[in-house]
Amino acid sequence: MPAPILTTPRLTLSPPTLADFEDSRAMWADPVVTRHVGGRPFTEEESWTRLMRARGLWEVLGYGYWAVRETSTGRYVGEVGFADLRRELEPSLYDLPEMGWVLAAWSHGQGFGTEAVTAGLAWMDEALAAPVIPCIINVENAPSIALATKVGFRVKTHATYKGSPILVMERRRPSAD
Repeated sequence: MPAPILTTPRLTLSPPTLADFEDSRAMWADPVVTRHVGGRPFTEEESWTRLMRARGLWEVLGYGYWAVRETSTGRYVGEVGFADLRRELEPSLYDLPEMGWVLAAWSHGQGFGTEAVTAGLAWMDEALAAPVIPCIINVENAPSIALATKVGFRVKTHATYKGSPILVMERRRPSAD
């Protein structure tokens, strides 16, 4: 499935391209951004791999990540999307479209996360009708936990991933309940 372009009142979500790399690399190098996602700034190589993975997911799985930009300015807001990352985690998330989001520090607290995540979930509900969408969040990441709860995720369990305590949350498709 070709990656769709989604629009919201303030944002454009489009499949990542080479033109997004510098903005994405800068975001992933920011310790404010990575504090709860990996715990350290990412190297250029790691950022490059993330971009390639984000793009390739669409070809392989029919879903993936979008680069999110503010429509009026073109400013890079972050990345939102879905992946099956085959994480070594219990409970297993294999074969599930795990949702994730990360936002550039400048955009925190402006509602962009809610807007972009809501658009992604609406697309997933319409295009693939996944009955369950999981996400994992570091237990110290209060803003992400609040965002997840606001858009319908609920705590399924506590777990540990790569040595860090996390919440495994899930959102059930409204018509799947």
